[in-house]
Amino acid sequence: MDIFLSLGLGGMFLSSFLAATVLPLSSEVVLGLLLAGGYGSGPVVAVATTGNVLGSVVNYWMGLAGSRWLTRKFSRVSAREIARARERFQSWGTASLLLAWVPVVGDPLTVVAGMLRINLFDFILLVTIGKLGRYLVIAGYWIFN
Repeated sequence: MDIFLSLGLGGMFLSSFLAATVLPLSSEVVLGLLLAGGYGSGPVVAVATTGNVLGSVVNYWMGLAGSRWLTRKFSRVSAREIARARERFQSWGTASLLLAWVPVVGDPLTVVAGMLRINLFDFILLVTIGKLGRYLVIAGYWIFN
């Protein structure tokens, strides 16, 4: 975590991007520590949201590319999680992307969105709403506690 903190907002971007894609990182910890270290909540939340959404776009692209090998090699999403995400899409439709921030559930949803060729604008809008909401709640917790 120290490396992310030493990079300031760049570290926030990097940790939130990677948390959405390859590594099991906790961008929420970096967000909280930056806020505790005096960074403004607006820039921290904006950078965290941007990095996390762009990481989800990488997942979308992997799903769009349709390569199961690529998805297995470069993400932590299993075939079982992909199947469950497809079921969520069948039940809830595109609105399920509002849950892209949820641990375990979110990454498979973003990969399956690509596989199903969900409209990219709708994808980015819904994923951004969900992830921004999560970071606002976390920032609020750090600020008011």
